[in-house]
Amino acid sequence: MFLEFKKEVECVLKDALEKASYKYEDLELEESEHADISSRVAFSLARTQKKPPEIIAEDIVTHLEIPVEDTLIANAVSAGPYINFSVNDLFLHKTLIGIEGGIVSLEKRGKIIIEHTSANPDGPLHIGHLRNAVIGDVLVRVLKYAGYNVETQYYVNDMGRQIAVVVWGAERIAFDNAKKADHAVADVYIAANRMVEENSDFLKEVDELLRRYEAGDPEVVQRYEEVVKKCLSGIQASLERLQIRHDVFVLESEFVRRGAVEAVIEELKQKGEIKRDGSALLLQLKGIEKALVIQRTDGTSLYTTRDLAYHRWKDKNCDRMIDVFGKDHELVSQQLVKALELLGVKAPEFVIFAFVSLPSGSLSTRAGRYISADDLMEKIEERAYNEVDKRRTDLDDGKKREIARKVGIGALRYDMVKVSPDKHIMFDFDEALDIEKKGAPFVQYSHARACSILRAAEERGFVGQSPTGDYDPTLLRERSEIDLIKKLSKLDSIIEEAASELRPHLVAKYARELAEIFNLFYKDCPVLNAEDELRKARLVLVDGARIVLSTVLDMLGIEAPEEM
Repeated sequence: MFLEFKKEVECVLKDALEKASYKYEDLELEESEHADISSRVAFSLARTQKKPPEIIAEDIVTHLEIPVEDTLIANAVSAGPYINFSVNDLFLHKTLIGIEGGIVSLEKRGKIIIEHTSANPDGPLHIGHLRNAVIGDVLVRVLKYAGYNVETQYYVNDMGRQIAVVVWGAERIAFDNAKKADHAVADVYIAANRMVEENSDFLKEVDELLRRYEAGDPEVVQRYEEVVKKCLSGIQASLERLQIRHDVFVLESEFVRRGAVEAVIEELKQKGEIKRDGSALLLQLKGIEKALVIQRTDGTSLYTTRDLAYHRWKDKNCDRMIDVFGKDHELVSQQLVKALELLGVKAPEFVIFAFVSLPSGSLSTRAGRYISADDLMEKIEERAYNEVDKRRTDLDDGKKREIARKVGIGALRYDMVKVSPDKHIMFDFDEALDIEKKGAPFVQYSHARACSILRAAEERGFVGQSPTGDYDPTLLRERSEIDLIKKLSKLDSIIEEAASELRPHLVAKYARELAEIFNLFYKDCPVLNAEDELRKARLVLVDGARIVLSTVLDMLGIEAPEEM
């Protein structure tokens, strides 16, 4: 509803500027502590008009014509150099009606392919992969709410040397079938990697496996497929536990086998500045000091070359491409853009995230120094269970476990996405689960509280009270009531901003702020004990808060418990 109000403000303000004969470039609208929407346009006009901005603001307001009927604008006033617009009662009423009508974008937009996670199939996901996966998944959810057709892809690096090490090792070291599949693969990788590091002859055998796999040797291909499939099955199980699913798993080897990589190399030879380092081919890209190696000395391809073929294929199958990369891929992303430009392929949009750390320090799968996502999920769910067990002695163990799972996984997801992707985060179990820290449990608890109020209302026979039915919206006059409705109205604006700017943390921030405002409303305004007509109106508001809290939690991939 806030976007509808904003559009009306834009229309009214543009008309006033034209009537006053002011030429402008931007309306400079912003949210303000003093108004629902404020315009700073008088500041920029002051430079060209050679007048004080407060005089210009007053003049613009005299030319404003707010419609008498069907308007969402209550008034517009000048406040020094600012022009402040406020919403009216119709806006508040339509906000609640709109929430009950369902929060789904009716606008149908183009197709987006978003690639995220794409961890190497050499072991389980760790906390760094988690941030990639959660950022990507929240973006997918937000973009779908914004009306886009989104396909989620996991790009499988099945041709890297680390996979060859696992395949080589699997011939010498048995997988521990008592372990989860990806953990068993990691054990073999770690042990095999140590063997290879200690014996250079083994490295030659690994490189020979790489060459035979790229050439399509049937026996080697089968061995690779078994290892990759085994590891991915474990990774998918971890992602499922996090409420994350991919539509398509794309093997990079597909682009080698179908000749797409060779075609890319040949085209780059013709269109780019190629240098040779022995038998290796390097592509010098304009504005980037480090050349991009596109072919090894033995004639095999590299990850970056295969990635170019992958993006060319994606470009033909969508309107937009989005890649979620770690900060260590910044140079690669720059090289990718320049090389794709040579190939006549549109560049993907990048969401680059900074790393996550734990108090225990840095992580490395190769060295066997990592904390898996599975271990993190186990630990946080167990801690969540301990908290639930202390607070809810009235519940059976199964119910406690269910709530602990929702709270624990929710806390983990929220902390991965609560700040801008470009900012480093340190994950702390205790802070993530602390309701006072206003993370996921705080938002979930607010949703559970709304559900509890509505259950109690139903038990007392206060039913059939809907925004489309018999309630008086003008009774909602308390400051905390109006603040809550206004916050609810901004969901469409948050979805649009997060989708257009690819900033998933905005949804997490909005969820926290909404929960705070709902709790203030609950503290200030009795619901069940209010007079009949006021109770009806407040129950409508509680239900609206429940719906929006549930929606933003869904966008964050966090379950919305009805009790905690």
